[in-house]
Amino acid sequence: MKFNLADVFETVADSVPERIALSYQGRQISYAELDTLSNQVAHLFAGAGIGAFDNVALFLKNSVEHVTSLLGLLKVRAVPVNVNYRYTNAELQYIFDNSDSRAIIVELPEHQRSVAALLAETPTVRTIFVIGDVAEELYAAVAGLPDGRVVEIVSFADAESKPDGRDFEPRTGEELYLLYTGGTTGYPKGVMWQHDDFFRKPLSGGNPYGEARQDLEEIGTAVKDFPPIAFLLAAPLMHGAASYSLFTFFTLGGRLVIQRDFDPEAIVTEIEKEKVNIVLIVGDAMGMPLVEELEKRKDAVDLSSMFSITSGGAIWSQHVRDRMLAVKPDLVLRDNFGASESGNDGEIMMDENGNLKVPPTDRMMVVDERHNKIEPGSGEVGYIARIGNVPLGYYKDEEKTAKTFPTLADGTRISILGDMGTVEADGSIVFLGRGSQCINTGGEKVYAEEVEATLHGHPAIADALVVPVPDEKYGQRVAAVIKVADGADEPSLEEIQDHCRESLARYKVPRTVVFVDEVKRTPAGKADYRWAKAAAAAHETAPV
Repeated sequence: MKFNLADVFETVADSVPERIALSYQGRQISYAELDTLSNQVAHLFAGAGIGAFDNVALFLKNSVEHVTSLLGLLKVRAVPVNVNYRYTNAELQYIFDNSDSRAIIVELPEHQRSVAALLAETPTVRTIFVIGDVAEELYAAVAGLPDGRVVEIVSFADAESKPDGRDFEPRTGEELYLLYTGGTTGYPKGVMWQHDDFFRKPLSGGNPYGEARQDLEEIGTAVKDFPPIAFLLAAPLMHGAASYSLFTFFTLGGRLVIQRDFDPEAIVTEIEKEKVNIVLIVGDAMGMPLVEELEKRKDAVDLSSMFSITSGGAIWSQHVRDRMLAVKPDLVLRDNFGASESGNDGEIMMDENGNLKVPPTDRMMVVDERHNKIEPGSGEVGYIARIGNVPLGYYKDEEKTAKTFPTLADGTRISILGDMGTVEADGSIVFLGRGSQCINTGGEKVYAEEVEATLHGHPAIADALVVPVPDEKYGQRVAAVIKVADGADEPSLEEIQDHCRESLARYKVPRTVVFVDEVKRTPAGKADYRWAKAAAAAHETAPV
């Protein structure tokens, strides 16, 4: 059978209706109540003409309404479009236009004002669903549209008066989920996941702890025996890792704990208050401030319920992991390897030599430029390819789709995202870094992520990005843009280099260091390499 995400959620809601599905700001919502709320929201959408394969942009922070909007759209076979709420108006206009969004769901007044400013340039938008009060600027923008164009403003609160039944049309599993990538090196791309592929890959077939579920009946039976684990999402729901986790734990019948914004102090308080079992973060950008808060309050709060911290979407350094374990030694720390274009590829681990490795798996292989498989133990560097249930492609971009999602001679579709790696003799894959961030210094290749992981292990470094700068002798040299940890003295270049030489070859050691007040990342914690290159270049050209 082909799985549809709404069918899966409804199966779980029917199996464990009284179990708590969502905890938000002290509010506890059961699976039955969340299903009812989502049905009403779905009828609100349907009443405004939203239906199968209509793309709808969610310009929202974390909230109950964000969750019910996701579920409501899936119920009517519409396509959710995630929107980064920190984008500039130019970036927002690109998302709304590129995604052909039929409607926008928006809440905050400042976000409504952005929609108002862009409305004339987004001709596909016909409906705006507003959570809370409508900004005057939005009313004015709708009234002033040219050429007789009509855009309807619908109050999200109207859902309360809508029917709460499930009288929706049958679903096929071939519906779409459109996930826009972070866009750290250009405008983001819309990754088109078919529901069935989404369920089987990002959601691990409904069971990340064992064999994939075969049908809805098996999901309904299994969920009754699965413990109601409390899972706190520290990441915004618009981030791929967060949406994958949301649906994974709903499929397991878990309890999702969300917060409005990323706030380490509030997270630590919530761990005790909500008896949180697992926390999801996005790399060191969230891990570092969280561990600092845990260290401050480890003796003042009850952390006994928490047994695991999981990172996804960005590299998580060993230094931060070690500090987590110093706070609570029995923690299980997991670093998920994956991407918007591949879903969950498994766990990435660091060996005793500092290499980032994925154990032997049937989900990935390493190929050369002609897509020939690289044999284990050859030492050859190639592209890490994901195998199996992969996206249909990028929305409205056939050229990039053909490059990223090629089909092998035997008919197997793969996903190649630019991650470089080698295959060891036992089949383990060593992750070297993104090829686009590779630094060529005197003919030697240096992968930024490998050096960043080492820098994060220095106790005086809170965050760091590694980029190339021009070098007369070697073409390029390695430069590090660094934020010093609070309360630490600024380390010298020599101290940083000595630290790096303990685990890196000499040609990988940074020869230029730039200190900044803040290392810029996206709201999802991804590196902003364009900014880092500009910061390093400015340092190179600054007068002495």
